Amino acid sequence: MDQSGLLIFPLIRAMRILSVFKIFSLVLLTCYQGVAQTQPSASEIKLKLKKLNFLGSVLYVAAHPDDENTRAIAYLANDQLAATAYLSMTRGDGGQNLIGSEMGELLGLIRTQELMAARRMDGGEQFFTRAIDFGFSKNYQETLQIWNKDEVLSDVVHVIRKFQPDVILTRFPPDERAGHGHHTSSAILAQEAFDAAADALRYPKQVKELGVWQTSAIYTNTGRWWNQTINENTPGVLMINVGTYSNLLGKSYAEIAAESRTQHKSQGFGSPGRRGDAPEFFEFVKGTKADKALFEKVNTTWTRLDGGAAIEPLVLKAIKEYDEENPAASIQALLEIRKAISKLSESVWKTRKLNEVESLIKDCTGLFLDVTSNQPLIAPGEPVRLSFELINRSAVPVSITNLTCSNLGYDSAFTLPLKYNQPVLFQSTQTIMRQEYSAPYWLAQPHARGLFTVNDPGLIGKPENDAAIELIARVNIAGEVLVIKMPVTYKWTDPVKGELSRPFEIVPPVFATFTQSVYLIRNKVSQPVRVTLKSGSHKKITGTLKLDIPSDWVCNPHSITFNLEHANEEQVFTFQVTGGKEETDAQIKAIAEVNGKPYSLSYKQIQYDHIPTQTLLPPAQARALRIDANKEGTVVGYLKGAGDEIPVALQNLGYEVLEMKNEEVTVLNLKRLDAVVLGIRALNTNERIGFLMPVLHEYVKSGGTLIVQYNTSNDLEIDASKIAPYPLTLSRDRVTEEDSEVRIIKPDHPALNTPNKITAKDFEGWIQERGLYFPSAWDASFDALLSMNDKGEPARNGSLLVAQYGAGYYVYTGLSFFRELPEGVPGAYKLFANLVSLGKSKAQSSTKVKSKVK
Repeated sequence: MDQSGLLIFPLIRAMRILSVFKIFSLVLLTCYQGVAQTQPSASEIKLKLKKLNFLGSVLYVAAHPDDENTRAIAYLANDQLAATAYLSMTRGDGGQNLIGSEMGELLGLIRTQELMAARRMDGGEQFFTRAIDFGFSKNYQETLQIWNKDEVLSDVVHVIRKFQPDVILTRFPPDERAGHGHHTSSAILAQEAFDAAADALRYPKQVKELGVWQTSAIYTNTGRWWNQTINENTPGVLMINVGTYSNLLGKSYAEIAAESRTQHKSQGFGSPGRRGDAPEFFEFVKGTKADKALFEKVNTTWTRLDGGAAIEPLVLKAIKEYDEENPAASIQALLEIRKAISKLSESVWKTRKLNEVESLIKDCTGLFLDVTSNQPLIAPGEPVRLSFELINRSAVPVSITNLTCSNLGYDSAFTLPLKYNQPVLFQSTQTIMRQEYSAPYWLAQPHARGLFTVNDPGLIGKPENDAAIELIARVNIAGEVLVIKMPVTYKWTDPVKGELSRPFEIVPPVFATFTQSVYLIRNKVSQPVRVTLKSGSHKKITGTLKLDIPSDWVCNPHSITFNLEHANEEQVFTFQVTGGKEETDAQIKAIAEVNGKPYSLSYKQIQYDHIPTQTLLPPAQARALRIDANKEGTVVGYLKGAGDEIPVALQNLGYEVLEMKNEEVTVLNLKRLDAVVLGIRALNTNERIGFLMPVLHEYVKSGGTLIVQYNTSNDLEIDASKIAPYPLTLSRDRVTEEDSEVRIIKPDHPALNTPNKITAKDFEGWIQERGLYFPSAWDASFDALLSMNDKGEPARNGSLLVAQYGAGYYVYTGLSFFRELPEGVPGAYKLFANLVSLGKSKAQSSTKVKSKVK
């Protein structure tokens, strides 16, 4: 072991200090955070080699994850060989989630990673602005006001100046045909940014770093859904067949696009592979108009760069001599190309092509450089054991000459030859010197409703954080030095799924996480408040835990002493909290103090098979509502839909919740329940729902209460006529203005009076929207209880429909309880308690058999 703690096989004991090699450039090859390295096939390498000779770029612009045309991106990146990127205005925070209960920022994080996965499929790059998806918007004026137009426009200009596209494509038109305020706004911003990016007086601070950029042309990727007559003969329109077939990839670009689009799993966008012609239409907006092809008015050859003319024949020669059976035979040609590129003046194309050629050099050697940690999480100042695997799978001479990492205080120069197909394995124990915790950069600070707070301009546009710890390896390949980033990851082997990996992250030594995001505190009734402490340290952690609560509240005990003996150990502690006399909406905070230092971050992990594991460190706080929310009944059944947190809300109200499987929905089991709630979109996602609804309707007829939350009219798993015991028609009606007036139509209805009196005040403080996908027509047996509408629109009365059926109640509601209850909106809790309590009395509920489902 040397002073750095390196444990190395005998081969490495022959290390000597390396003489200085000339490094032509500091172009850093890297990979996506937390994603396992993959080696391209020989045919994929050839495609990358051909891409070296195309110097054209295109930026696709739209509003959300899943808005992008993956067919166009796949075609442009892999057939036209253009540098292709997608700029999404938002991260999709305001959408729905078909795979879990995450909403808001958590959903935005999932959809960010789904976009990253999609780009890995179709070959594009990914950018974002700071704009937040705040939900459906019916006009661009509202969107641009909430986003803060100038700020988001500056982000779009920043991305254009940095990426320097020759062509910009927008998914949507800049008017109401786009169908969504965010969609329309994305086109408006793209068109304004087209001009602003070329104007040195616009956003001058950017100009100092990035300069200005004039894109050649901007087109709208016109869709059939708003222009059904467009064709190749329409004036100003380019028609491109993006459905062609790639012999090198063995797929059509439409098939690649389907794989890419299927990554949007949280939105249920699994797509079939399609074969055959696929015309796309691009409508000229401004700039220099092309007649037949997007890049025909752009110089896409090496001659666009001063001194670049000599490079094209070098690349053509390398392509002609490329041997699929021996890609390493191209190394010398690639090194010669690299030397020629390095002599060019600095430009985005020099950097881009150096990255491409150095990636090719690495690919042709089959070089695998990997470093993993012995744990996924670690606190600053603690030791981490790193395991290295280095292998050269070619006959080309390769050696490692230096490994450095500023966040480890590590810098070691040596000569380590990598012989053909002989893995070099070693370990090194280093101390984490980085003090900043790992967390998505756009979530690091509190933010406004429409715009994330990002203080570092260098982060604007970036899809995700860089790896928490990266080693820089200087690698000598056939006498030339490449600089390669080695992000530290954590790997493990699952007995079913095989080898898996996730990002390695820096975290606090202790986390404090409330077991609920919302607590209901009733007058003079103490409420148990539980906090989970989790160790992020590999040392013993001793300290005290306490709650920060309103001054007129009481917490017992005042503090709790804790001892966490080892890493990842968890302990749950319970406080009894009593609220004050007055109703109030408060935040309570958990504080863990260790060695006199307070820690108040919680731990949230998101895990799905199709994206890398995501770790968040939100503030250790919860919403505490001191309200008098009454309820009737005791036991509620819940049948899952697309995913929501309604069961937690019901438990908050004091119900026992039985989360039922399909086979448990029987007459006998339902008799034990005071009410049944269907999760959002249960009629869209539960394949058995058509068989279950008749049983549930019979339960209502016998005296039960059934609450059906919103569904979409398309993709129903049930005959639309059987949704309810009486006819109703689903629609796309929605009210997106969360502060719109709510008018009570039936003030004397039990659902608005028992056990809680519902008034207009109970609709204050709602978030994102009032509701969505309201029925537009219904049988006279239904009572419509509420009326509401967005500004300038007719009244929407279908948000809450209640019908008596036999001895019970059937409720259909498009109100967004799935958003309001997890956010702790008091009025939403009271109203939902009333719906669950329909038809119940205290006498009735006391006789209910409290029993587990059989």
